[in-house]
Parts: sequence; structure tokens; C-alpha cells
Amino acid sequence: MLKLGTYNTLEIVKDRDQGIYLSDEEGNEVLLPNKYVPEEFEIGDQLKVFLYLDNAERIIATTLEPFATANTFAYLKCTSTSEIGAFVDWGLEKELFVPFREQAFKMKKGNWYLVYVYVDEETNRLAASSKTNRFLDNSLVLLSSYDEVDLIASHPSPQGWNMIVNQKHLGLVYADEIFQKLTVGDQLKGFVKKVRPDGKIDLTLQRHGFRGIEPNAQQILDELKASGGFIDLNDKSDPEDIKDVFQLSKKSFKKAIGSLYKARKIIIEKDGIRLSE
Repeated sequence: MLKLGTYNTLEIVKDRDQGIYLSDEEGNEVLLPNKYVPEEFEIGDQLKVFLYLDNAERIIATTLEPFATANTFAYLKCTSTSEIGAFVDWGLEKELFVPFREQAFKMKKGNWYLVYVYVDEETNRLAASSKTNRFLDNSLVLLSSYDEVDLIASHPSPQGWNMIVNQKHLGLVYADEIFQKLTVGDQLKGFVKKVRPDGKIDLTLQRHGFRGIEPNAQQILDELKASGGFIDLNDKSDPEDIKDVFQLSKKSFKKAIGSLYKARKIIIEKDGIRLSE
């Protein structure tokens, strides 16, 4: 079966003037236009292509790689608006349509938006929606504390930053645990702090607990080496100064230098920390 909005590995079955035809195991065929045809090929070769609809609403193949595929989130630029909706650039010749009903706020040309790409069940057309929360589900969260996860920054709130977790769930990083500038659409790694009974996910951008000491300690060692072996910060320093240098909370910093001190990697002095000889 040809799968719209995603990558398909298909067999080359025909070579025609307009391009080559590819087929799935059920015999469904699709055209790969000449401009995307590889320089060398043979009938029977397998080729990985992306399938979408052309301007005539016909399914077509391309070897271009879009910025997003069906059932995924992406941060895309609005290129134009019309009476029926907006269009965003997703890396293909035909831009992606965002209906008015799927716009959380009226889109404006030139602005960037976090959207979800989907196949409209009624029309079998690819479209996008900026109402991203309705495509997230926390009813079944198969994650545990300390799990590393892929995050996309969704939107800020008074509590912190809402994050899309593994392209499936909604989670939150609390404001007092954010030590870097975040903007909508940022993609980054994070860690699960807790999955609550109601499915809500508490996140952190730093390794935490006993698993957090080692990587934070390595970061401090690297910074010490780059600074000539001494940094004028210690466990008595102002939390903001620690945050500016290491992007760590004071609590995480104290745990890290404590582990380094016990391992005899550093000396904690009155005015800072120093590498041991």
C-alpha cells in the first residue's frame, strides 16, 4: 500500500518520458518525475521516496526530504495566506496547507509556527495544524523517571515551558529548572523527573539525582581545564553566578563539586575551586 506523507521503499517498474514509475508489493504505481530520477538505475531496483500530492491532487513521489512527515511536529514558516487558510514551507515544491479551523491564532506571512502534519481523513490530503495540543495524548505514558526523551519546545506558561515529548506526549519543565534561553520549536534532549498518576509528565533538562552528578562533574572539570585550573565559584557562591557559568542550579553544582572533591579531582578554596595537581 502506498503511504501518503511518509517514506516508502518501492520497486522501479517502468521508464517513461515523464519519469520512472515505482510500485509497491500490491502493484500500486506512482510517478517519480525526471528531475528526481537517479542518474543510474535499473528496472527492479528499490528506491526510497517520499509520497505527497502534487498541484493536481495526484499522488507523486520525490527524493527530496521534507522538514516533517505525517504524524510529526515541526516548526515551519508561513509563506502565504488566502481566504481559506495559510501555507507553510515544508521543504517541497508544493507547500503545506493549514486550514483556518486548524489555526490556533490567525497565521501571518513570514512568521514561524509549531505545527502538526496529518492526513485529513475526509479528503485524504496532507495538511497541518497549529492546534498542537489536540494531537498529544497522555492517557498512556510508558515512561519512567530518569528516561532520556526527545523534546520540542511548545509554548511557555507561568509555571515554565510546555514540551512535546517523543512526538507523543505533553510535558512541563518548571521555570526554576531552566538555565538556558528557550524559543518555540527548539529541539533538545531532556529527562523524565516524574510521571504523575494523571499522566502529566514533569521534565528536566539536566540529569538529576545520583545519575546527574557524573555528567555535571565532567562539565565542571572541562570548564576548569579551559580556565587554567581555577574558577572563582564554590558552594558559597551566588546561584545566579553559577547559572551564568555552568547553566546549573546551585544544588546540582554543589553535588557535582562534592563528588569531584571526594574523588580528589579538585580543591575547594575560600574564593573558588581549583584542579588538583
